[in-house]
Amino acid sequence: MLGQGSRGEAGSQPCRAQVASWCWCWNPGAPAPMASVTQQQVQQFHKDGFLVLEQFFSAEECDSMRRQIQRIVAEMEVPPHCRTAFSTREEEQLQQQGSSDYFLTSGDKIRFFFEKGVLDEKGNFLIPKEKSVSKIGHALHAYDPVFKQITHSPKVQELGRKLGLERPVVVQSMYIFKQPGIGGEVTPHQDATFLHTEPLGRILGFWIALEDATQENGCLWFIPGSHTNGITRRMVRAASGASTCVEFVGSEPAYDDKQFIPLPIRKGGLILIHGEVVHKSELNSSESSRHAFTFHVMEAKGTTWSKENW
Repeated sequence: MLGQGSRGEAGSQPCRAQVASWCWCWNPGAPAPMASVTQQQVQQFHKDGFLVLEQFFSAEECDSMRRQIQRIVAEMEVPPHCRTAFSTREEEQLQQQGSSDYFLTSGDKIRFFFEKGVLDEKGNFLIPKEKSVSKIGHALHAYDPVFKQITHSPKVQELGRKLGLERPVVVQSMYIFKQPGIGGEVTPHQDATFLHTEPLGRILGFWIALEDATQENGCLWFIPGSHTNGITRRMVRAASGASTCVEFVGSEPAYDDKQFIPLPIRKGGLILIHGEVVHKSELNSSESSRHAFTFHVMEAKGTTWSKENW
């Protein structure tokens, strides 16, 4: 059963959580679907900071999301001056997203962000637009019926219950394309850098593979157990008059590549991601795309959403 987000539930929730039906409200009397995760798997998640659940979604569910995104991209209209390249490298991130109102006000909208090198200096496409999109964010789960149904599906809610969620609020969602040949790397990071709460440990990512994700096309890599070390960097709203709208406080440490392990996963698989676990993905240099739909949930009970979050 779906309900409305409420600032009172979390102290200070994101404004985007005020959109109707962003909060799951458990209905104890409703029949529960078949258990989707074992207690042993829950324990493994708490140990590692991530968990792979193969075949959590059907091929039909994955295909419905891909068909829907094709329709959305076909109807895409982004003025050239709003077209920005998406990057996770700090300097580029501040220059592109950090100075773009189009990005910073996308929390409760469906907006489009592009791969590096696909736009000319005037914002015109150098390649077909459907091959240029890096991601779509950040409110597909609230405004698109297909993604809303997936995000709030009974099996997702049951999984949330198994993980101990009581008042989960969906704070953002993204469709990630990882385009063949140009799908950019995602540098090592922790989601809580961008989605900060007090206390920590209240953000949970759901990452759905809509195609097979392999080492060749840019699967996710994780440092097991790294969610227990806190965070060292935050992206916060900058003071009025600053050159960018956001800034980073602290710095990301240099990680040893040998600490990371790859998590290839088949189409329909789900990866649960703790908000503080360190993860990354490499450049997709293959001829295959690596589409994924991902959304982040905050446990609202006893939690304060930082007013400094973008």
